[in-house]
Amino acid sequence: MANVFVTGGTGYMGRRLIGELLARGHKVRALVRAGSESKVPSGADAVIGDALDAASYADRVVPSDTLVQLVGVAHPSPAKAAEFRAIDLPSGLAAVEASKQARAHLVYVSVAHPAPMMNAYIEVRSQVEQAIRDARLGATVLRPWYVLGKGHRWPYVLIPFYKVCELIPSTREGALRLGLVTLPQMVRALVRAVESPASGVRVVEVPEIRSAASVHHGGTETQKARTA
Repeated sequence: MANVFVTGGTGYMGRRLIGELLARGHKVRALVRAGSESKVPSGADAVIGDALDAASYADRVVPSDTLVQLVGVAHPSPAKAAEFRAIDLPSGLAAVEASKQARAHLVYVSVAHPAPMMNAYIEVRSQVEQAIRDARLGATVLRPWYVLGKGHRWPYVLIPFYKVCELIPSTREGALRLGLVTLPQMVRALVRAVESPASGVRVVEVPEIRSAASVHHGGTETQKARTA
């Protein structure tokens, strides 16, 4: 049984992840602002703090052995560059500092790159990835491009385009690296990251995130990942 601390646990991905972790017998605590305790999924414990400020919660991460950082701007787009720098960057760096102080395995959701768009988003997530390496943390970095789910369905129209690009040698690598993943696939990949902590920095790209869907819940398969 893992003891997991989640930031962003009341959001799009966080609520689904917490429910799955609890169903698998793990203990979960979720960071929330004062007054939002009721938003934490039933069965998880609420911890009051500010995700943008490590000092507000770093000493509360222990006894968790894993910190999952999910705080970020909803529905990312190129127009939200200032929000990425104001929210995604400080929350990511705070999670790095809190994990370092608690000596906890960090699970961080980054973004697939390089890519021909979303430059500010990629820049911010890459800065956090570098901070993870500089801190010499045991960490799993997941790099989805777009996570399909409720309210996040418009890219379905691109699936035929992706299929064609995956068949062409010159575009296959990019199509796979920048491919679409579903919310259930992403949640399963996060669960695998929690249950199989990395000793160094492990980077999980889109093909490996997709492969998580085929893993039996007994956890008998070894996660395919690239160690950076």
